[in-house]
Amino acid sequence: MFSEENFQDREIVCSDCGQTFVFTAEEQEFYSQKGFEEPKRCKACRNAKKMQNRKKRLRFDMRYEITCSDCGTQTTVPFKPREDKPVYCSDCYKKHQQAHVTQE
Repeated sequence: MFSEENFQDREIVCSDCGQTFVFTAEEQEFYSQKGFEEPKRCKACRNAKKMQNRKKRLRFDMRYEITCSDCGTQTTVPFKPREDKPVYCSDCYKKHQQAHVTQE
């Protein structure tokens, strides 16, 4: 981590873009107090990584409203339904899964 003695500005090479950035004494002290590891990326690359992670989370958090092909219940699913395939609520999906297993 950090030596708590004298924090001095240090240059670090960004692990993503290879550019050198300054890790200031104030930033080092803040990171030390919070128990954070020193940064590996420059500010621009850290922000880009945060945006990339947010987009990934949004993709998994997206839900689509559907009407169950069997019982007609309104519900949501975590994938974009295709018009050529039936889409079921969780109860009907389980029934179809059980019926498929017993047929084998």
